[in-house]
Amino acid sequence: MSDRLIRAICRNAEIKFTAVCTTETVERARQIHKTLPLATAALGRTLSAASMMGRELKDKNGSVTIQIKGNGPLGAITTIGDCDGCVRGYLQNPAAELPLLPNGHLDVGSGVGRGYLMVIKDIGVGEPFTGTTALHNGEIAEDITKYFAESEQVPSAVALGVLVDTDQHVKQAGGYIVQLMPGATDEDITRLENNIAKAGAMTAMLESGMSLEDIAHAVLDGFEVEFLEEAPVTYRCGCNHAKVTRALISLGKDELTRLRDEEEGIEVTCQFCDKVYKMTRDDIAVMLEAATAKEENNG
Repeated sequence: MSDRLIRAICRNAEIKFTAVCTTETVERARQIHKTLPLATAALGRTLSAASMMGRELKDKNGSVTIQIKGNGPLGAITTIGDCDGCVRGYLQNPAAELPLLPNGHLDVGSGVGRGYLMVIKDIGVGEPFTGTTALHNGEIAEDITKYFAESEQVPSAVALGVLVDTDQHVKQAGGYIVQLMPGATDEDITRLENNIAKAGAMTAMLESGMSLEDIAHAVLDGFEVEFLEEAPVTYRCGCNHAKVTRALISLGKDELTRLRDEEEGIEVTCQFCDKVYKMTRDDIAVMLEAATAKEENNG
């Protein structure tokens, strides 16, 4: 089944719901970045969150960037979700490993460690909105729940999961975000909390064969669910030669002069998809001319 995202609301309560299946997307990220299971789980959870949060944006050029910077062995994690729900991302140490927890689960919390989570929402115009919170426990779902409460003042429940098979490929991945809007009653909150506890882990639901719609009905049991939309999700990097060239020009005249004089050519690797762009000395000279003209015009 191809990856997809759904959004829903409750007609008889102030609740909205988003869920995503990202199994193929996270497997693609694993293949690109050659992640071991701990890194696969951490990156996959963050990709799922970015997909759902990106889809919430109304602007067609909008995107959500999630940056997690903890002191654990995984290092920094960065993911970007576009407004259509498609994502890309990378993490600092894809080969990090830790012993399994006593319950046999991957120790993502220790892998991430303590630090902070930053969310950058860019709608394509004006200054992006940035919210930062301290990491709660490094498990990512709880950290994003904390972000929603502290930075956006929206009571939320976030579930994220990645099930890695014995051969290290991704067996299941996905997540959901359920949020309370102003007007939600104490009765609604209690029912929702009971439903979430009863539903269990996201990957367990996916592994049992439940569709995203089934998961929505389980989490929102007792509410009148109205499905608003569904959309395909995939791992997508928008890098190209022109963007890499602009990035190199931004290095400035002095650095480009050094590269032209000291290097026969350079290779630039995209952090999101590992594609390699080769630039010759002549290419660098052309970029140097552009950087020089830009600095003169700005001066």
